[in-house]
Amino acid sequence: MDDLTELLKGVLEGCVLHILSHGGSYGYEIVRSLNRAGFTSVAEGTVYPILLRLENKRLVEVARVKSESGPPRKVYRLNADGRAALEAFWRRWEFVSSRLAIMKEEDDV
Repeated sequence: MDDLTELLKGVLEGCVLHILSHGGSYGYEIVRSLNRAGFTSVAEGTVYPILLRLENKRLVEVARVKSESGPPRKVYRLNADGRAALEAFWRRWEFVSSRLAIMKEEDDV
C-alpha cells in the first residue's frame, strides 16, 4: 500500500515491541521483520529512533553483542515493563480497530 507513513507513525512502536516479544533483535533485523510483514516502506532511519525511545522509556534491555563483521551490535530485549507496554498497545489496538469496524459496517448498510 502506498503512503502508509502517517498512519504507521502511531503503530510502529507497538510493532517493534511485538517483534521484540519473540526474542532479542537488533535494528536491521527488526527492519527486515517489518519488511517481511509487508511494511516495505519502513527503513532503518524510522526504526532506530523508535528503539532509542523504547530504551529511554526503559521498556527494553540493551546489550552489545560482538558482530561477525563490523562493530558490536546493540541487541534489544523486552523487559517486564516492555511486555506490559505491548499488552497495553494490543488493548488500544483492539479498541480502535473494533470502532473502525463498527463505523465501516454502518456505512455498508
